[in-house]
Amino acid sequence: MPSEKALLAKQEVVAQLKSKLDGAVAGVLVDYKGITVADDTKLRRELREAGVDYSVVKNTLLRRALADTEYAEISSVLENTTAFAVSHEDPVAAAKILQKYSDDSKGKFVIKAGFVEGKVLDAEGINALAKLPNKEQLLVQLLSVLNGNIRGLAVALNAIVEKENEKESA
Repeated sequence: MPSEKALLAKQEVVAQLKSKLDGAVAGVLVDYKGITVADDTKLRRELREAGVDYSVVKNTLLRRALADTEYAEISSVLENTTAFAVSHEDPVAAAKILQKYSDDSKGKFVIKAGFVEGKVLDAEGINALAKLPNKEQLLVQLLSVLNGNIRGLAVALNAIVEKENEKESA
């Protein structure tokens, strides 16, 4: 039987995990065994810069945190080593960074599962999510489309004005 101090520490960790889950728009679980310290440091820096909270978690504690949430079915992948990346702003940031790292690691770093805005995704779903453009890229695409329409309208109006000027000159 664990001591009361150890039990309280574990309950605090579970509470912290639950609070991360409550405010998250996306999360990804990975199996991180076989990566070097240097690679892990680089990955953590990249995730931190993207606003993603990344930490290694004990499976039993994460299973308890997931128990009464909409993400409870993720518990089925909690085996071996587990790291948990949570994003509170960008739904694709964690998936993009971790998927890129997974592809580069040649099987040492494996995506297990994840969630996006209340929907649980398996590894395939996370891979598909990673291929989507992020918020900034979507805004750039939208502005490009809008700018193209405005430019077309400006050219058409300019042509009408020039045609009218030609009629008046003649």
